[in-house]
Amino acid sequence: MKIKVFITDDHYMVIEGIRSLLQNEPEIEWMGHAMTAVSCLAFLRQQQPDIILMDINLPDGSGIDLCKKVLEEHPGLRVIGLSTFNQQSFIRKMMENGASGYVLKNASQQELMEGIRTVMAGHQYLSHEAAQSLRSHTGAELPVLTRREKEILELIADGLTNHEIAERLYISTTTVDTHRKNLLFKFDARNVASLIKMAMQMQII
Repeated sequence: MKIKVFITDDHYMVIEGIRSLLQNEPEIEWMGHAMTAVSCLAFLRQQQPDIILMDINLPDGSGIDLCKKVLEEHPGLRVIGLSTFNQQSFIRKMMENGASGYVLKNASQQELMEGIRTVMAGHQYLSHEAAQSLRSHTGAELPVLTRREKEILELIADGLTNHEIAERLYISTTTVDTHRKNLLFKFDARNVASLIKMAMQMQII
């Protein structure tokens, strides 16, 4: 019985890269891809993969939130978080929301297949770098921010609302909200006030 794999990621090159890694694996059946949370949920109403490789950042929401929603609607599925981020807060939150594994996008074919097999056997799987991040995390670790995240963090610190930030940066309020949530996860902050305080203490802003 082949393992049915589906990917949700908004970068076509990532999708193609992973598809090329898996397409010649005899035990894998590639079921296709979705580039948004909405299209992922729509696909799942029609077909049932065994495993979803799910990006943390999606244009219409967080993969962390999507993971929770998918598993509420389809408890038999297994989700492997797929990200460039190896921060402890992302990994922990994804696993808390029901993911069976977490793999970085720079994973090798061998590591990806090991993750898929482990998760299908009913166990949890963390890629080497993700596991290392969980072990070595300290409270003093500086979160790695993208240029856009730093931009949004500075605007939040200036007191701008999501709507005002969206207008300033010519992006949607949904995108701003996703970045805001990601910032809270990256800093492991409970609210915006503690986020700003921590960012100032770390001299990020």
